[in-house]
Amino acid sequence: MGFIDKLFGKSKEMENMSNVKLAVVFYSMGGTNYQLAKWAEEGAKEAGAEVKVLKVQELAPESVIETNEGWKATVDATRDVPVASSADLEWADAIIFSVPTRFGNMPSQMKQFLDIQGGLWANGKTVNKVVSAMSSAQNPHGGQEATLLSLYTSMMHWGAIIVPPGYTDPVLFGAGGNPYGTSVTVGQDGKMIEDVKDAVKHQAKRTVTVAEWVKKGNQ
Repeated sequence: MGFIDKLFGKSKEMENMSNVKLAVVFYSMGGTNYQLAKWAEEGAKEAGAEVKVLKVQELAPESVIETNEGWKATVDATRDVPVASSADLEWADAIIFSVPTRFGNMPSQMKQFLDIQGGLWANGKTVNKVVSAMSSAQNPHGGQEATLLSLYTSMMHWGAIIVPPGYTDPVLFGAGGNPYGTSVTVGQDGKMIEDVKDAVKHQAKRTVTVAEWVKKGNQ
């Protein structure tokens, strides 16, 4: 097997994964990160994981949301999606976060969710959680990488095990080649410019694979 084959070869550990519990936690204003979360769910289930797709609590007042057609549509579309809780994080072996960028940082909705997990952190419940993250913005250099790094900083404090996609599969280059996590550009029409579905699914499967290694190592 040549160097390129070794670099990009499909890992056999990605097949027949089971018993990993994955929480996909997202915040979405225009629907993009909700779609990324659903693709992550699809990929993780293909890898044999048990998956919960969860949203963080919306903080914006309804009066503001009502003035934005796309935002209101997303709220309506995700109305039946459960709101993430500390219990969900404790349940999960692995967590994938999906957030839009806000001035190079995560949205306040996700930041508050992380900020209120002090109880879990203090009791060591965040240690060795396997985590990965995805993001979006309205232009190719809109802060996606900085947003992912800001989220990963919190994960370092948690004692979590960060699993970025790196360049572990050729599909990542077709999605823009972000090694920190799958990211996508969203046009003014609200549609994704890059085709990132396969990259998201690969990232989810990779997260499940590493979580399986960690879980087996702790047994």
